[in-house]
Amino acid sequence: MAHLRDGTLTDRLRVVPKPGEPPVFHFTLDDLDELAGFVAAEANHAKDKKLQKELDQLCDRIQATLDGYTDEDN
Repeated sequence: MAHLRDGTLTDRLRVVPKPGEPPVFHFTLDDLDELAGFVAAEANHAKDKKLQKELDQLCDRIQATLDGYTDEDN
């Protein structure tokens, strides 16, 4: 998790969009996979139930995005 330690993944989350525009984040699938693992670990160790729920929801959203790109048609 070198990207997390040096801030290259999390710094990209600090983007403030222009008024009226949705935020746009640029991550590779590997970046998203690493970020999902980090968020899941934080959720598992969160002492605050509300924070844990929010992190779990974020992890689910990241995983859904990953699944959309990595699911193979059989």
